[in-house]
Amino acid sequence: DAAGQAFFNTSPFTLRDLKSVTQNEQLRQDFTAYLNGFSKNVQEIIDKFKFRNQIPTMIEANILGSIIEKFLDPQINLSPIPVKDADGREILPAMDNHAMGTVFEALILKFNEENNEEAGEHFTPREVVSLMAQLLFKPIADDIESGTYLLYDGACGTGGMLTVAEDVLLKLATEQDKEVSIHLYGQEINPETYAICKADLLL
Repeated sequence: DAAGQAFFNTSPFTLRDLKSVTQNEQLRQDFTAYLNGFSKNVQEIIDKFKFRNQIPTMIEANILGSIIEKFLDPQINLSPIPVKDADGREILPAMDNHAMGTVFEALILKFNEENNEEAGEHFTPREVVSLMAQLLFKPIADDIESGTYLLYDGACGTGGMLTVAEDVLLKLATEQDKEVSIHLYGQEINPETYAICKADLLL
């Protein structure tokens, strides 16, 4: 908090440290300590995903170490910041909210195939979100004034509607030579999608 960071981890470990731990029980203890080291806002995300409940299963199946290695794979970028080479060329694109939402949608579709549920309640395609934001703000573009705007989504899912609407409003305000400050608000009943949304807003 004192450093002004959105979140932090006070454990003595990084994921890269844990990659070298080969004994399962030690890995379980160290990984749990790593999770426990995150700030309170991240703890809520971890709790909503019930992530700690999965640790014994991953240890028993001897896959926790492999999963950590996957997260550290240099060919995978889960950051909202693109990976660039020394010349500034983009090597790996950033993982934005909608990219993460697409991953989540694929997982939902996979797990819901067994009980014939639909993923539509969890994720709205990016094209639809973009169109909705344009339809909402374009007609009032000339009325945008400098100031503070509050955007609210009563069923925000992974938060894609909010972040795209923010981008559209900022772009239109810039075109009108207006300076705006935007605050995003939302609520979501599904704990996993809520956690994705909160994680995205923290980043």
